[in-house]
Amino acid sequence: MSDLASSHPPSSTAASRATTRTRFWMLAIVCVAVLINYLDRAILGIAAPSVRAEFHINAATMGIVFSAFSWTYFAAQVPVGALLDRFGNRVIYFLALAFWSLFTLAQAAAGGVASFVGLRLGLGIAEAPCFPANSNIVAMWFPRKERARAIGAYTAAEYVGLGFLTPVLFWLLGHYGWPSLFIVTGVIGMLFALVWIAKYRDPHESQAVSADEIALIEAGGGLTGKHVSGRKFSFADLTELFRHRQIIGLLIGQFSVYSTFVFFLTWFPTYLASARHMAWIQVGFFASLPYIAGFFGILFAGWLSDKLLHMNVPLGVARKLPVIMGLLGASTIIACNYVQSDAVVVAILSFAFFCQAMSSSGWSVLSEISPVGKLGLVGGLFSAAANLSGIVVPIVIGYIVQATGSFVGALAFVGGVAFVGAISWIFVIGELKPITMRHHG
Repeated sequence: MSDLASSHPPSSTAASRATTRTRFWMLAIVCVAVLINYLDRAILGIAAPSVRAEFHINAATMGIVFSAFSWTYFAAQVPVGALLDRFGNRVIYFLALAFWSLFTLAQAAAGGVASFVGLRLGLGIAEAPCFPANSNIVAMWFPRKERARAIGAYTAAEYVGLGFLTPVLFWLLGHYGWPSLFIVTGVIGMLFALVWIAKYRDPHESQAVSADEIALIEAGGGLTGKHVSGRKFSFADLTELFRHRQIIGLLIGQFSVYSTFVFFLTWFPTYLASARHMAWIQVGFFASLPYIAGFFGILFAGWLSDKLLHMNVPLGVARKLPVIMGLLGASTIIACNYVQSDAVVVAILSFAFFCQAMSSSGWSVLSEISPVGKLGLVGGLFSAAANLSGIVVPIVIGYIVQATGSFVGALAFVGGVAFVGAISWIFVIGELKPITMRHHG
């Protein structure tokens, strides 16, 4: 803590700022970035009918356009995790924001399938640093007992755009056409990139944080020092991480967590329209309800996890219980196969998505098990596992529906994957403790 002490000497000024909580301002900046991130990746789904009509794109080809984002997003996770460990959060996040907003803006001028695919591939690469960096930032800025709620706050921002801002996007689409969606969100993102580089600092760089707040974060296990970044990537590190059951269990679990989310992002509206025969106006209304439920689910999970820690419940139980509850709850999506009422189906789906959002709180575990200087790399692996499901799940569901003519098997698949994730969290991960590396990059 010597570098921190010199940067933030105790003083009457610092003492007077003890109640000014800089960490929450940094979290607010992250939340806005996540909201923009998810809007930029999701708006193609809203624009798709108009885009398909204008460029005469069939459903199969549109599926390729949709999948392009996940391919590069998945492939870039480990490299960007290594970049975060090497160069830190502020600069990498700024570049990510600027470039993903530029790729979003450029989609307004796309002239067909090839240009859309190329720009979606670029968007996937540019957005890849977001969640590994978010995990780093929370580990740096928040004591252990506040981390789950902090992660819950920025994860909830995903659902704000999807659940609450969808009507605004449909209004833009109706009045100004599909390019307006990409122009508005792209420009907003580019402007916010300037806000980010001006306002965000890691704890050891910040002039706003007081010595007392730094002491509070460090006493709670916050990783505030310069040693958190600056480490070079080594393939030996990557190989060794896969030797630990904690990593394997987390990756299986995160694939399962995101599988339910991918179903809702891709096939959910089609399920309501084709399997439940709802009118498209109903689909638009009902499709927003699970996202709103998810918004409250992730906030509840963060509150529950930190509350358990405050009650002196062991760390492993406090961090793992909300995720396990969420995965088991998400598996109830299978029950939709056995009810007739549309209202009951939407209620089941909303409950399943509430639980899926609870299970997203697994990010809080990374800072507990990551080797020193490798949090970005571990976060990259964790995010890669999630986004592997973004490649696999839509294809598997499409094959099941095509082969059977029904969503019964598809829902069973999604629920079954969630259950496997719960088993992994219960039996594979084991004790939450820092991994000791024999190789250091």
